[in-house]
Amino acid sequence: MAFGGFNHHRQKESMADINVTPMVDVMLVLLVIFILAAPMFTHAVKLDLPKAQASGAPQPADAVRISIDAAGTVYWNEEAVQPAELQPRLAGAARRDPQPELQLRADRATRYEAVAQLMAAAQQEGLTKLVFVTDPKENE
Repeated sequence: MAFGGFNHHRQKESMADINVTPMVDVMLVLLVIFILAAPMFTHAVKLDLPKAQASGAPQPADAVRISIDAAGTVYWNEEAVQPAELQPRLAGAARRDPQPELQLRADRATRYEAVAQLMAAAQQEGLTKLVFVTDPKENE
């Protein structure tokens, strides 16, 4: 029997049915959201870790500061070195135990070729720790 029939003589009755389909749809969407969000509510995993005595972390190796100015002059710990002196110094640094960290500072106007040659020379001698040092960016 249809609700909107064409029988006009019939008494109009109030409709007692409630359509729950939209409510069920909303509840299912909320359930999925809570299932996906539940793992995010846990901030940490509680563990009972074992206790052990250990010595402090080893001290880092001495750092060698290598600078290259805009003219291409190389400085070893703020001391200007000739190109012929650089290779023996790199070899001596590579023989140290532990190997020092090379901190490379290059002027903004330095040619990339000079930096690449220095990096290649360090790699040939077996130095593996190379760090590029820059100035922090200023807020403009």
